[in-house]
Amino acid sequence: MNDGPVHAAAGLDVDEQRALIALSLIQGLGPGRIRSAVSRIGSAQEVLTAPFQMLCSIPGIGHQTAEAIRTFDGFDLVDEQIRIAEEFRATFIPTWDERYPEPLKHIYDPPTFLWATGIPTEADNRTIAIVGTRRATKYGRTQAHEFAAGLARAGYTIVSGLAYGIDTSAHVGALEAGGRTIAVLGSGVDRIYPSRNLDLARRIVANGCVLSEYPLRTPPDAVNFPRRNRIISGLSLGVLVVEAFATGGALITARMATEQDREVFAIPSPLPSEGRPGEGNNRLIQRSHAKLVTTVEDILVELPGGTTATDRVHRPTEPQLQGPEAVLWSVLEPEPVHIDTLCSRSGLDPSSALVHLLGLEFKGLVRQLAGKQFQKA
Repeated sequence: MNDGPVHAAAGLDVDEQRALIALSLIQGLGPGRIRSAVSRIGSAQEVLTAPFQMLCSIPGIGHQTAEAIRTFDGFDLVDEQIRIAEEFRATFIPTWDERYPEPLKHIYDPPTFLWATGIPTEADNRTIAIVGTRRATKYGRTQAHEFAAGLARAGYTIVSGLAYGIDTSAHVGALEAGGRTIAVLGSGVDRIYPSRNLDLARRIVANGCVLSEYPLRTPPDAVNFPRRNRIISGLSLGVLVVEAFATGGALITARMATEQDREVFAIPSPLPSEGRPGEGNNRLIQRSHAKLVTTVEDILVELPGGTTATDRVHRPTEPQLQGPEAVLWSVLEPEPVHIDTLCSRSGLDPSSALVHLLGLEFKGLVRQLAGKQFQKA
């Protein structure tokens, strides 16, 4: 899905790339131990041929792991990884590659390398994570979409995990606003999960990237996702929890963000929230683990530079309207908003709102879309 051939990463010869991939396939040898071994011995190729006692002297590498390195004979699997990468146009990006996201380098346990479809760019150093439950309510999905769109228009890349619910709404909101978005997987980048989001993944690759630290062909096993979440937070300047249960992946990501010295934001959930989506948000706010936010500007003022969306985005001259039309215009957005949301924001009943929306449509100010959704024209 990328342009151009997929060979060795920038500044990395093919043999060293093959050796790094080999190390990643050895059971029990995670990113931290790979970095320690390469730093101590000099290169991935030298690690694979290092004496047993030298390997055992590296912190975290015991006799069993050292023996697994010394006896590694899976280069057919390594070559299969490279073949699959060619097929899926996946790029190999080690930590020292200029394309490796800068914020991710500075977390406690960064991936030794990433597989990517699509390529991270310098713009992705200004990234906000948007996370939440797969079992999102309509309210949660709407907020995820609108916050993602607003942050994208303010120049931020949106990162999430491609799951149903909040993740999907965040990716779509960023794309529909013309922004960049990154999906971080708990599987290989050739194993899109959930499979029904394959088309969305392709849209993301066209205007962002899909990333994973897991080898190609890795299935989406449940144990992969908590570890994946440190990458979502690590890529970001801040994490927005849109709608989360009291336990789950979104709160894991929020905790990791705090440990990584990232900002954590949460949208308040309607009461009562106990046992429902949003209970986790209210608990984060109550325990001072997250800043309560109700607008995009609430997030932007907390980020480096203190820029608000209003500062960054040119606003056309507002039309001269009165009464209900003025109220509806004030709550409409450039992206689609459902009639129920407009009524909730404006205090108008659906019948009155539809009459005045029709008037705005006649004036060329509003566009009606399928599913009783409306947007500023």
